[in-house]
Amino acid sequence: MVSQVSVEPSPPATSPNPPGVPATTITLDVNGSPHRLEVDNRTSLLDALRERLDLTGSKKGCDHGQCGACTVLVDGRRTNSCLVLAVSAEGSDVTTVEGLADGDTLHPVQQAFLDRDAYQCGYCTPGQICSTVGMIEEARAGMPSHVTTDITNGEIDLDDEEVRERLSGNLCRCGAYMNIVPAVHDAACAHDADATERATR
Repeated sequence: MVSQVSVEPSPPATSPNPPGVPATTITLDVNGSPHRLEVDNRTSLLDALRERLDLTGSKKGCDHGQCGACTVLVDGRRTNSCLVLAVSAEGSDVTTVEGLADGDTLHPVQQAFLDRDAYQCGYCTPGQICSTVGMIEEARAGMPSHVTTDITNGEIDLDDEEVRERLSGNLCRCGAYMNIVPAVHDAACAHDADATERATR
C-alpha cells in the first residue's frame, strides 16, 4: 500500500528572499546614486546589480571570478562583482559600465573600444572596458604588474606586454584581442591628454 503525503502549497512570495533566509537592508551607491535594498546575505554584488537594479551591462559569464565579464569598479579598483557580496559593498562607490559615460559623451575608454572595433559578440566588452579604466589608473599610480621591469619611475609605461598582462583576467571568447590592445593604448593616450589639460588650467 502506497502512503499518500499531503503537501502544503508554498506561500506567495512577498520578498525577493526565500522565507527564513537571513536578509539585510543595505544602501548601495551605484553610479553616483544611492539604492536601498533588502538582500539575502548571500547575494553577490553582480546579482544585486543585474537582478535588483536592472543594471545588466555587467555580465555573468563563469560566476567564479575567472572570465572578468562581471568586472566593475569598487572605489576605483576593478573588481569581479560575482565574487563580492552585496552587503560588503555598502559604503563603497560602485561604478558599472552604465555609469562611465557623461550623458551622451562616451568615456574615453568606451570611445576607444568603439573606434577600434574592439569587440565581436560584445558579451565581455563591459568587463573589458571597466577593467581598462581601472588598469590605466593603476598604471598611472605606479602600481607594477608581473611583467613590469622598472618599478622605480613612479609611472608605468603601458606597452603591449603590460596591457596583455593587466587584462589577462578578462577573457574574450571571440578573440578580439588584436583590436582590444590598440584600443587600450588609445584610451591611455586620451587619459594622459586629459590629465595634462586639467593640470594646465
